[in-house]
Amino acid sequence: MAKESQFTPVRRRRADSERNRARLIEAAKQLFAEQGSTASLEQVAREAGVGIGTLYRHFPKRDVLLEAVYRQEIDALVDAATQLMVEREPVTALREWLLLFVDFLDTKRDMAEALSTLIRDPDALYGETPAHLASSIEALIGGVVEDGKFRSDIEPLDLLRAIAGVANIRSNNNWKESTILMVDVLIKGMQVDR
Repeated sequence: MAKESQFTPVRRRRADSERNRARLIEAAKQLFAEQGSTASLEQVAREAGVGIGTLYRHFPKRDVLLEAVYRQEIDALVDAATQLMVEREPVTALREWLLLFVDFLDTKRDMAEALSTLIRDPDALYGETPAHLASSIEALIGGVVEDGKFRSDIEPLDLLRAIAGVANIRSNNNWKESTILMVDVLIKGMQVDR
């Protein structure tokens, strides 16, 4: 009798399946941001141009779809850091990535009501974010420190905490502009005096 392998091959998704999944996530991001928890899964499928069965094949529960949207935004930030470090000089790469982080905070804010409906505590999902972004911000800060343009005593995650803190003060409708201004203030303050 042949011994059964303990390793099962990983099935790769077909290209059309990947495209459908990406379209569903993008449609969900837009609809949950616009309509909050009232956005229906049928609307998401319709907006993505697929049937409801396709949506449920990829995302068997509403929570799975919401978490996929949130995680995709995190993954996009991680990918952007890698690309920017290759394509831009260190200070520009850091600034552009921090502006993408502000956009992420904007998306998170727009989707907050929908995310609050997660059966699993959304704080647990949010709590995973720093660990996922840590290597990106550390690499970006490392680049500007190595380039001799920034102080070496900067705690990378503190930079994200400062920006998120400003973004969370929503006493006015111009929070995003204030947060972008804070990005520039922080970058200027971290530069080595010459």
